[in-house]
Order: sequence, then C-alpha cells, then structure tokens
Amino acid sequence: MNFREKLSTGRILAGTFVKTSSADIIEILALSGLDFICLDAEHSAFSRRELDWSLALARALGLSAFVRLSHGSADTILQALDGGAAGIVVPHVDSLATARQVARRSRFGPGGRGYSGTTRYGGFSTRGMAEILREEEKNIFVIAQIEDPSALDNIEEIAATPGIDALFYGAADMAVGLGLDIAGTPEVEAAFSRVAAAAHAAGKPLAAHCGAPVGLAGLKEKGVSLAFVGSDQGLVLTGARAIAAAASD
Repeated sequence: MNFREKLSTGRILAGTFVKTSSADIIEILALSGLDFICLDAEHSAFSRRELDWSLALARALGLSAFVRLSHGSADTILQALDGGAAGIVVPHVDSLATARQVARRSRFGPGGRGYSGTTRYGGFSTRGMAEILREEEKNIFVIAQIEDPSALDNIEEIAATPGIDALFYGAADMAVGLGLDIAGTPEVEAAFSRVAAAAHAAGKPLAAHCGAPVGLAGLKEKGVSLAFVGSDQGLVLTGARAIAAAASD
C-alpha cells in the first residue's frame, strides 16, 4: 500500500522525523508500525549520499519515507524524488508563486523535474516511460510547510494550488515570525485555525508536529491527518530520561 492509499483510509497517519544518519535507526523504525518517517534534511546533517541510502533502505523495508528539504530548489526536489522518496516536505512556502513553483518542480515536464528512467524511482531502467509518467501522481506527495506570517495572507491560494497535496503547519517558526518565544499562544493557535480552514476548504490533508504521543489527541481535534510526532533523537532522550528517573527514585 503506497502513501496515498494509506491516507485514503481516513485514519490519522503517524510518523516521526529522523535526524540521525543510521541504517539501524531506519530498520528499528520500520519494525515499529509507524506509517512513515521523514528524513530531516533541513535541520540535520544528511548528505546527498546519506539521504540516498536511507531512502533505499526505507523503500526496501516497505516504510514510506519523506524528505524535509532544506529549501524548495529544483535540485533538492529532484534528488529526493529520484531517490525514491514517498514525498517531500518543503519549508517556507509563503506565496502562490512559490507554491506553483514547488508543484511544477515536483512533476515531470517543461520547467519541472527532469526525466530519467535510470533512477531508483524509475526502477533503474526496469519501468517504461509510459508507466512512470502515468503513475506520477500516485507516487508523489508534496507537502507545503506553512510557517511564516506572510503565508497567512495567501493561505487559501496556496492550499488550492494543483500539485500541492497537503499543508504542514509549522507552529514554532510561526511563533518566531510573530515575534514570540513560545508556540502555545492565542496568536499561533489562530494561525493554525486559518491554515486548517484553508486545507479543509481545498480538500487537502493537514499535517502538523507534536513533541510526544500525548499531543496526538489535540492534533486530531484540529483536523490533522498527518502527525509528525517527535524525532528519533527525542525518542532516545525520552527513553534515557525514563531510565535515569527510575534509577534515582
């Protein structure tokens, strides 16, 4: 079952960010029952080669793997999708022009993603061009991260952009952009509601992050379909703190 098929079940899908370049981490998470992982190339030190083998391993294990890009340039989008990512998360999509550009760069054709059948996405020349082009929309999922106050002025247009498949509300960056030093404020929650309303009106799934599983209930109440919960680093830290706390009792 590919990612779009999972999403069509209507239940909330849960995954986590992966910030550590480790085959063992991906193998362990593939055994966990998570719906997806997201390799965080924006806020961690993944090289292109590390992203490539990470995507290969996740694909071999049947685990949907997204890549959060450092930016929405043509080359970073091409590399992630050619590598076999289930989709991409593009930061700082704050205008209709940017949304259209990201959507275009994620698809084959003029002004868009360059075509090659020799990539992992193309089955290393085992899939025909007609099949690859025909199944493009089934196999690519583009998430626009909404995390700038300026994006709120254009949120309905961004949400309605063909080729933008979901919106990801970035509460932390939104708070910083609003001049705040904490995300749980009325201003940040009001922005969340605006993004949620725009996604709903456009018939697009809503994604968001919470730091721990306890936050999932709140995300469900806000209409989130894709929950990015914590990270591999957070899971290790939480487990280690639990051991330390138990030892000190």
